[in-house]
This record gives sequence, structure tokens and C-alpha cells, in this order.
Amino acid sequence: MKRVCVFCGSRPGVRPIYREAAEALGRLLAERGIELVYGGGNVGLMGAVADACLAAGGRVVGVIPRALMEWEVGHEGLTRLEVVDSMHTRKARMAELAEGFIALPGGLGTFEELFEILTWAQLGFHHKPVGLLNVEGYYQPLIQMMDRGVSDGFMKPENRGLLLVEDNLHALFRSMAAYHPPAVSKRIHDERQL
Repeated sequence: MKRVCVFCGSRPGVRPIYREAAEALGRLLAERGIELVYGGGNVGLMGAVADACLAAGGRVVGVIPRALMEWEVGHEGLTRLEVVDSMHTRKARMAELAEGFIALPGGLGTFEELFEILTWAQLGFHHKPVGLLNVEGYYQPLIQMMDRGVSDGFMKPENRGLLLVEDNLHALFRSMAAYHPPAVSKRIHDERQL
């Protein structure tokens, strides 16, 4: 992978481990020569991952809607900052640029970005790996919810498998490198359920 898109919070969270994980990811991307693509802000975990990548000699592309330039305080020190017209354009542009995706802890925006990119994978709109760094078990309830979606018949097991979950960055990169997308069924309903 030459570019990875990172979804993460515009807030730092209350535990120092969250910032540490974002900084570790930024450094690792730079060390591996992988360009960071992210939401373009200089605050919270967004700023931490970008600053760490830049400080380690990496390249960083930010994509931010014009309306959020003040809220998320657009990062002016990036390799490139693209200012776009909407959140929809932002997500589409980040997806276009990236060869894989990693979610760090975050709030509603992070959840929404993660689930949208998973939905696109489920529909076969892309075949890129989607990783979740489960820092300090932050995403455990979400993982349980997805597992429940499978056991209660709302998701196919192969769709649950679209999300690669690890609590260690190196293990996450290995899982993403080994990822093979499942074949996408064009049928929503299993004939046995009709």
C-alpha cells in the first residue's frame, strides 16, 4: 500500500493512550513510506497522527470541507491540503486516494466514516482493506454489535469479515497486507429465507 486513509477523532479523548496510538501510527506510516490521507484537521487525534507522520519525514494529504476549516482548524503544514465543498466530497476523495483504511478511536464522524467505507466494500464499490485499531478495547462494543448482526441474521459472516480488527499496529498491517476481498453476492436475500 502506498496510501492509507485514517479515520479518527477531532478530539483527543481522555486517555493518553489514544494520542500515543495515533502518534505511533503516524510514525509507522512514515517509516514504511506510506502516505497518510486523513480529514485535514490539526486538532485531536487527527492532528496527532498528521504531526507524527510529518515529524518522521512522511507525506500527508488532508481533505477538509470548506465549512469545517474553522471547526477542525485546517492543518496548514501538510504536504497537501485539499479544501472541498462537502462532507460527501471529502469522503469520496479520501476513498479515491487511499489503498486501505484504518480507524482509530473517535466519535460519530469516525463511526460514520468507518461504516460507510465498510458498506461500500460490502456492495463491491471497492476492494480495499479496512482495519480497526482497537486501542484499549475502545471498539469492543462495536465489534460485539457486528457479531450480533451476524448471529441474528442481519449480516453475512463474510461481510463481518470485511473489518480487520487488531489491538497492535504491526498485527493490523500484517492483516491488511494479507487481505483478500470476499466475492460480493448480488443477492440480498438467501433463497432459504424466502
